Amino acid sequence: MKKTLTIATRKSPLAMWQAEFVKAELEKAHPHLEVILLPMSTKGDKILDVPLAKIGGKGLFTKELEDRMMDGDADIAVHSMKDVPMELPKGFALGAILERHAPTDAFVSNNYASFDELPEGAVLGTSSLRRKAQLMAKRPDLTVKDLRGNVGTRLGKLDAGEFDAIVLATSGLQRLELNDRIRHEFSPEVCLPAVTQGTLGIEYFEKDADVLEIIQVLNHSDTEIRTRAERAMNHRLEGGCQVPIGVFAELDGSKIHLKGLVAELDGSKILTAEATGDITSPETLGIQVAEELLAQGADKILQAVYQDNPHA
Repeated sequence: MKKTLTIATRKSPLAMWQAEFVKAELEKAHPHLEVILLPMSTKGDKILDVPLAKIGGKGLFTKELEDRMMDGDADIAVHSMKDVPMELPKGFALGAILERHAPTDAFVSNNYASFDELPEGAVLGTSSLRRKAQLMAKRPDLTVKDLRGNVGTRLGKLDAGEFDAIVLATSGLQRLELNDRIRHEFSPEVCLPAVTQGTLGIEYFEKDADVLEIIQVLNHSDTEIRTRAERAMNHRLEGGCQVPIGVFAELDGSKIHLKGLVAELDGSKILTAEATGDITSPETLGIQVAEELLAQGADKILQAVYQDNPHA
């Protein structure tokens, strides 16, 4: 077995936390293994003045990491699974899906205790078309503006008074020990999460069996099942990382329940579908829910989104 393992990671504080977390877990599982971090910037980190969906959603945060793996500089990459394209480049695979952290979205504001308390016309910041659509459906009176940058940058813009409130992933705030900034969490019933939100995955070269043997110890089977169902739904809808699609899978014994959503960008139309199936066939369930959404007209909504955001 290898004595050292190198992780390619983005430089943002949250990505570094994720890589450090995986490093600690791997070294705990393999006492004789040394894990080294290789921090770098990706295209998604560098272009901060354009909405994500305008600059290329697929592989926006992963391609440069994969390039370093191909060059032999790194063995694995740690990703937030919601950033991982539905289809990985040839030769790459996901070797481990870690236990899911909080999948919800968090309401953050210095002046208002809850989303419902926001006054008419208040400015809400989010980089997510999914969040924007669902929250505008509930509060069409709000002004929703695009918000880019890492967690610290976004909080700084809120603190500078550019926004009355912002919405961030609960898991990201918790990982950075910023729980005190969370005024409340949106339940999945109010704002359905992004595909695999709160879940970390480890990417590796399929041909490298030694690496797979090392990282598989971190695979969490329940989370893997939920991930497979959610990604299968998104894949059938041909959804990228930056589209108004929400999905959430829950396990109950030998059963898995999946709810999916596709929304008009302004929240004027929200399509939902849900189904329950056996945990042995999560992809089948994901495809079933996607087909129900397509039957309701999800493809027309998504086609319109892609016309406006060709790289979504």
